[in-house]
Amino acid sequence: MNSKTKFKCLHCREIHTSEPRSGGRQRYCAKPECRRASKASSQRQWMSRPENANYFRGADNSERVRQWRHDHPGYWRKKKLAGNDALQETCLAQETVQESVTQIRVPDALQDICFLQPALLVGLISMVTGHALQEDIAASTRSFLTRGEDILRMTPRAPEFPSYENQTRPLSRTFAACASPI
Repeated sequence: MNSKTKFKCLHCREIHTSEPRSGGRQRYCAKPECRRASKASSQRQWMSRPENANYFRGADNSERVRQWRHDHPGYWRKKKLAGNDALQETCLAQETVQESVTQIRVPDALQDICFLQPALLVGLISMVTGHALQEDIAASTRSFLTRGEDILRMTPRAPEFPSYENQTRPLSRTFAACASPI
């Protein structure tokens, strides 16, 4: 292989090291704007040749393009990518089975509704927080659970903090750990 040589990019005017495989023919660097300038220059050079002047003009070329478009319908339309539904999975068609419908009585208590319908709870948390990712919903759920336990005084460490009505709330665990002994 040839050793690397230096060249001055015709677009950005900076000095770069050429690729050894180019054989000293490299005139543009790899920056995106320089690549676009290189492409435009190549097209201008190709169109300036007399044999290419009418390449895209005339009845023959129009018919060639018409025939190609007929043979390739929808080529220019944007194709839907297979993986663009990140949070959704495609489901296979399932056979429907005729079953009798039984009416389910929905309990009146809020706790019972939440236990029976986890999708409702996840949807509600998603609507309140504006998050759609499971990790974000889980973090919000932990925060809501902690707050709910504080409100209902259902903390798992209840024996440490005796519950007396109408008294001040005990310090949170972080403050209690830092408090000085009396």
